[in-house]
Parts: sequence; structure tokens; C-alpha cells
Amino acid sequence: MIKNILIVLVIVSNTLFAQEQSNNTKEKKPVYREISNKEVIISVYPDAAKMDKVDNFWSKILDNKRKTIGFAMNSTPFCHNVLGYNNLTPVMIITDNNLVIQKIALLSHWETLGYVRKLEKKGFFNQWNGKTLQDAKAVVPDGYTSATVTAIAVSKNIEFLLTNGTKKLPKIKK
Repeated sequence: MIKNILIVLVIVSNTLFAQEQSNNTKEKKPVYREISNKEVIISVYPDAAKMDKVDNFWSKILDNKRKTIGFAMNSTPFCHNVLGYNNLTPVMIITDNNLVIQKIALLSHWETLGYVRKLEKKGFFNQWNGKTLQDAKAVVPDGYTSATVTAIAVSKNIEFLLTNGTKKLPKIKK
């Protein structure tokens, strides 16, 4: 009798444990995180007032006096086939007037925020900072466990911009 009760208790506890594990591992629905170009640019150039399109890839970042304070490239209109874990992973590359990378940022996306934060915390997006566009092409980004799909997609967007955006550089006034 005691043996039967123990067997029933083991079965019930295993069933309850399995249900709890199942509830804990259910994926949450992805949430769209909107990040504006302006938000990213202001994080690098607080005096930025406007962006003027230079060509298909490049935009000038201007201050209130219409002086060029930097440049930006955005992969949004190009990389429709580059998918992260949940969807597109567009990026913006911001440079100074000498075309040295100041920041790479993930724009509006559906990626899991915890994974994006992991990449940010590990310095994934900073690997290209301070590099010329040519030197940035040689960066082999570190992959990070549990955010690998997102990291690969972001890297492909960056690679696309560095390859195609450098074919025709914006004119730099000195």
C-alpha cells in the first residue's frame, strides 16, 4: 500500500514538475521595439538638428548652423532578407567627419530584448567603434551564446553597409 502511494506521489510530482517546466519555457510573443534614427544620432551627437541624404547609403548629420558634424548609414531599406531570431535587424552606423565609426546601433526590431541587452553588455556593438570604415571591414565579431542568431543577423547588416557604403564615400569638407 505504501509502495503504491509512493508511486502515485512520484507520478504526480513528475507531472507537476513537467507542467511547470513547460510553462516556464513557453516562448513569449515578440514585442516590437521602436528605435528612431534621431534617438541613435542624438546619443552620439547631442547637437544634431537634422539629417540630409547624400546618396542611397549616406546621410549627413547637421547641427543647428547646418554644419556637418558626422555621417550615418542605415541598412533598413536594403537588408530585407537578413533575419534575426524574430524578424529584421536593421542597423545604423554613425561616423565622425573623418568616417571613423562612433556607434553602431540596432534600429527598430522584434528581437528579444534580453538577448539584445546581452549583446550590448558584452560590447558586441562596440567592436567597430573607433575604426575607419576600411579597418571595420576586418572585424570578425565575437558571437555570444544564446544571442547567436541576432548577432549573426546584425553582423550581416553591418557587413552589407561596410561593403556597399564604402564604394562611394561622402565628400568630406575640411
